[in-house]
Amino acid sequence: MNAPLRDRPGDLPPDEAARWPDIAHVPHTPSSRIRSAAAAFLFRKASRLVDVRVEYPDGVLAGRRRSGIQPRVIIRRPDSFARRVGAHGLIGFGEAYMAGDWTTDDLVGVLTPYAARMAQLVPRPLQFLRSAVLPKHPPAEENTTANTRSNIARHYDLSNHLFATFLDETMTYSSALFDGLEPGTRPPWSDLADAQRRKIDRLLELADVGPGTRVLEIGTGWGELCLRAAARGATVRSVTLSVEQRDLARERVAEAGFADRVTIDLLDYRQVEGEYDAVLSVEMIEAVGEKYWPTYFATIDNVLAPGGRVAIQAITMPHKRMTASRSTYTWVHKYIFPGGQLTSLDALESVTRRETSLRLESTFAMGPHYAETLRLWRERFLSRRDSVIALGFDPTFIRMWEFYLGYSEAGFRSRYLDVHQLLFTRDSTPGQLQ
Repeated sequence: MNAPLRDRPGDLPPDEAARWPDIAHVPHTPSSRIRSAAAAFLFRKASRLVDVRVEYPDGVLAGRRRSGIQPRVIIRRPDSFARRVGAHGLIGFGEAYMAGDWTTDDLVGVLTPYAARMAQLVPRPLQFLRSAVLPKHPPAEENTTANTRSNIARHYDLSNHLFATFLDETMTYSSALFDGLEPGTRPPWSDLADAQRRKIDRLLELADVGPGTRVLEIGTGWGELCLRAAARGATVRSVTLSVEQRDLARERVAEAGFADRVTIDLLDYRQVEGEYDAVLSVEMIEAVGEKYWPTYFATIDNVLAPGGRVAIQAITMPHKRMTASRSTYTWVHKYIFPGGQLTSLDALESVTRRETSLRLESTFAMGPHYAETLRLWRERFLSRRDSVIALGFDPTFIRMWEFYLGYSEAGFRSRYLDVHQLLFTRDSTPGQLQ
C-alpha cells in the first residue's frame, strides 16, 4: 500500500516538488560529504545493536538477531539516504522515507527496536554535539498566543474529511481503552469506537461528571467528550483553536440535541474565565510546550471550583529522555506537530506542586492501548489511500502520514512512550499513585 517509488527524489512531479522542497532535493553542501560518511557509519553501527536486517544494493547488514525473521530496512539510494541523515539527523531519516530512499515491508517492526534503544544508538560523546549540529526550533513555532493557532491549524485543520478516512465513528483522535487487552492480542476495527467511548467515560467518571456538573474541556477534538458529558446531564464549555474541529463538533452537538448544554468556542486556553466543577483535557498538553506548562496549570487552577477535579489524558516519556531531548527539533515538529512537546509524570507533578494548588492524586497507564489504536488507524489510512488521494493529498503526504503513524506506534510498542489518565485535585493527602 506504499506510494509508488521514483528512481530519484528529483523525479517528483513539479507541483509535488514545490510542496515538498526538502524531499525533492538531496542536501549538497561543502560539509555534506563528511557528514554523510559519518551518518552512514553511525547508522551501520546502530543497526548492529537492534534486531533488524538492513539491505543495501551491494549487500546485507544483519543486526543482533533475537527473533526468527528480522524486519527489513531496504536502502534503495544509499548516497541520498546518508546525505539526508548526515545533514538533518532523524529529520533526514524521516525525509529519506518520504523520498523513497529507504523502504520496508514492516515499518513498525523496523522502527520499534530502534525506538527501544533510542538512548544508546548515538555514541555518548557525540550526543553532546547534538545541539551544535541539529536544527533549532523556529521562533515562529513557539506556543505563544500569537503562534499557537497557526501551529494547531497546520495539523488539525488539514481536512475533517482526511481524519474521517481513518478515525472511527466517534471521530476521536487519541488513545482508546480496549476491554481486556492482553499482550499479543490485536483488537479488530469493530472494537475501536466502543474503546474510545470507554476511554472518555473513564475520564468523565474520574472527574465525577454527572447531572449539573459545570465542565470545561480544553481541546475539543471533534466533540465526542462534549456529547458524552452532556448526555450525563452536565453543562459543557469546550475551547479549541481548530476552526475545522469547532465547526464539526458544533454540528454534532446540534444533531444530538445538546446545543442548550454545550458551548464550543474558538479560544486559547489562556483566555478562559469562569468557574467549573470539572476540567478535562485529552492529549492537548502535548501542544502546550514546557515553557507554558505553568500557565496551563495555573489557568486550570484559577477556574476550578472548590472541590473540583481535573482529569487529563497525556502522552508521556521517561523524565531523563524528556530533559535530554527537550531542545531537539524533530521530524514530528517539522511535518506533523509544530510546537509540540511531550511531558513526563515527574515534570507534571513538579510543575503543579510548584505553580498551583493542584496535586496529582492518581495515574492510570495505558500505553499498549495506544499502540493498538495507532495500528488500527494506520491500517485504515493505508486501506483508504485512494480516498486520501481523491481529497487532494499527494503520494508524498501519504508516505509522511504512514511514517508518522508507524513512528508513533513504534514509540508505544517499545515502551519509549506511554499515555496516562491523570487525576488532579486540591486534596491535601493525595492517593497512592498506581
